[in-house]
Amino acid sequence: MSETIIEAVKSKYGSVAGIGLSTDHQGVKAVAEAFGYSPEELATIPAEANMGLSCGNPTATAHLRPGETVVDLGSGGGLDVFLAARRVGPTGKAIGIDMTPEMLDLARRNAEKSGLTNVAFHQATIDRLPLPDASVDCVISNCVINLAPDKPAVFRELARVLKPGGRLAVSDIALKRELPPELGNDLMAYVGCIAGAIPIEDYRDGLIAAGFAHVEVIDSGADLNAYAKVENQAACCPPPSPSASSSSSTSPLAVVDEGCCSAQVSVGPAAVVDEALHARLADLLRRYDVNDYAASVKVFAVKPRAESGDEKPQS
Repeated sequence: MSETIIEAVKSKYGSVAGIGLSTDHQGVKAVAEAFGYSPEELATIPAEANMGLSCGNPTATAHLRPGETVVDLGSGGGLDVFLAARRVGPTGKAIGIDMTPEMLDLARRNAEKSGLTNVAFHQATIDRLPLPDASVDCVISNCVINLAPDKPAVFRELARVLKPGGRLAVSDIALKRELPPELGNDLMAYVGCIAGAIPIEDYRDGLIAAGFAHVEVIDSGADLNAYAKVENQAACCPPPSPSASSSSSTSPLAVVDEGCCSAQVSVGPAAVVDEALHARLADLLRRYDVNDYAASVKVFAVKPRAESGDEKPQS
């Protein structure tokens, strides 16, 4: 099952990388701002680095300092990598990890546009990072860990690559209560960042079991329905509201002025399957309010300097 999930996630986000989402779409910009990015921050990076896939702004809470090495798990088009690179400066380094070739190609093109020389991108899954032990000052991630089938392996890997005293600052989706079976067992709901989420308590316990101290998993209170501002968003978000969908006589993947799925509208069996998956998720999320079950959370943790775990978070 895990391989099926990984391939589904890779396929979906590979499609997203090619459909032209950017801050130039008002809906995409609105999603980013709803989850904590300022207009000033968005203006400092290539527009194509922001695809409206965030559920928070980890760079705002990571307390990055000049000279540090920061790693972004599931870096996508490079949004958080580029913001982090500016914070750590030319003596620091920002590294993006993504398993999707299309996302990495987009991120590298965006890196050229940015002019930043302290960034790098690597293809890998986040439970097997291509980084040495104790080589990273801070790990950030934005709505990605919920997509990993083996979360304990991810947590252990984060503990491995962080330096003693290093820290974790993550934005993610976690569950406030158990999902209905119809949502919890649906593959498209997994790809949409819902079914793969784990309870807030399990998130906290998993990090502690991996060796982290001072673990906090905080409900940010953000409205997950903010994603509906992006018409027919393709991946990690709910679809538009029923009223928005009913206003169009076209398919769930149809594109209006600010639509996001133009690359999905194609011919052949793959297009039919893809459209069916989106229709399935749209149907599920019209019947279930995701805010009733899940939350956008801010996750903080520290790798202790010693076995006693008496280190305080860096600030």
